[in-house]
Amino acid sequence: MKRDYYFYNDGIIRRKDNTITFMSEENGNRDLPIENMGNLYVMSEMSLNTSLINLLSKYGVSIHFFNYYSFYTGSFYPREQLVSGNIIVKQVEFYQDNEKRMQIARALIDGASYNIFRNLRYYNGRGKDVKTEMETIEDLRKNIPKTTEINELMGYEGNIRKTYYSVWNKIIDQDVDFTKRVKNPPDNMINTLISFVNTLVYTKVLGEIYQTQLNPTISFLHEPGTRRFSLCLDIAEIFKPLLADRLIFSLLNRNQITEKSFTKNLNYLHLTKEASKTIVAELDAKLQTTIKHRDLEKSVSYQYLIRLECYKMIKHLLGEKEYEPFKIWW
Repeated sequence: MKRDYYFYNDGIIRRKDNTITFMSEENGNRDLPIENMGNLYVMSEMSLNTSLINLLSKYGVSIHFFNYYSFYTGSFYPREQLVSGNIIVKQVEFYQDNEKRMQIARALIDGASYNIFRNLRYYNGRGKDVKTEMETIEDLRKNIPKTTEINELMGYEGNIRKTYYSVWNKIIDQDVDFTKRVKNPPDNMINTLISFVNTLVYTKVLGEIYQTQLNPTISFLHEPGTRRFSLCLDIAEIFKPLLADRLIFSLLNRNQITEKSFTKNLNYLHLTKEASKTIVAELDAKLQTTIKHRDLEKSVSYQYLIRLECYKMIKHLLGEKEYEPFKIWW
């Protein structure tokens, strides 16, 4: 499996023959092998040049940039190497046909909401009383197959998430004041944490889409727009409950992340370097964890589950097999 690299110290990234060198006053120089490189995450002030970009593009390595507040600012996405005109035409066709688009969009929300329900069921079985909210989400999920428009579907999705977030104070053992999801900017430590971890999942999905013939700008649930890879948002919806939310619960309940992990005088908008490192290390460890896939009958990593989701979508677009979203089965 390819490895992702995270840069937290200021410095310079340069091409050195057919490899990469990171130069830092704090830690000196370090050569990084590009052959097994997946993604680069720049969390600091960094200088780079076009020679480096050309090398990264040749090897299909994306760079993701975050600002001082750990907010995602953008990505360098190399020229696609697995281009398929047929797949692009199919993606556009399914987006433009309302029923075909809705079929995929409903499946995405069905998968995402089911995984949310499974999270609640997990914690309900461990002494957290969330049974009422589970019942509410079950009732809301019954409306998903009936929807005929994206706005209607997103309305039910919003109500499911509102119900879900309402019990986070019960699930999290720390004394946190979290009642609703707030973005741009987040208004407390939990919302800051959600924004950061969700963005990491988004970039992981982007990396897996790059390894397939899908175009990341043509989506079905979220509206395609300028300057964003909206298909990543679609697929990330399914995996956020498994990868992002469970990670957040674990980090907080094990006190790996606390109030001290944030800069208080910046209204908890800024994660400390140490906290950010802890989060990415735990997420990468989870992504490399393997499980026995019940359909493939072999062990696959959590990260490869994302790739499989892309393959399933391709098969649906080509008419080979109807798309069924990933749902937690364990």
